[in-house]
Amino acid sequence: MNGATVNLLYFARVAELVGKRGESWPLATPTTGAQLLEALQERYPDLAPAARLKLAINQMHAKANATIAPGDEVAIFEPVTGG
Repeated sequence: MNGATVNLLYFARVAELVGKRGESWPLATPTTGAQLLEALQERYPDLAPAARLKLAINQMHAKANATIAPGDEVAIFEPVTGG
C-alpha cells in the first residue's frame, strides 16, 4: 500500500465528532476535497453536513474542488467565525 494513503488531521469539533485527532485514510488515486468530505460523512455521520467543513492540503487552505493525491496531508476543521 506504499503511499496509497493520505494523512488526515482533525481539529476542534471535528476531532470530537470522529473521536480522534487523525488517521491514515486509504487513497489509491487522486480525489477532490468534496469527494473526501462525502466519504468522511459516510464513515462518520455526525459530521453531516460535511460539505460545510474546511480543508487545508499540505498546510495550505484549499477549496472543495482541490485535488488530493496519495501522500498528502489533509487538515479538516470547522469554518472559523470572528467576533
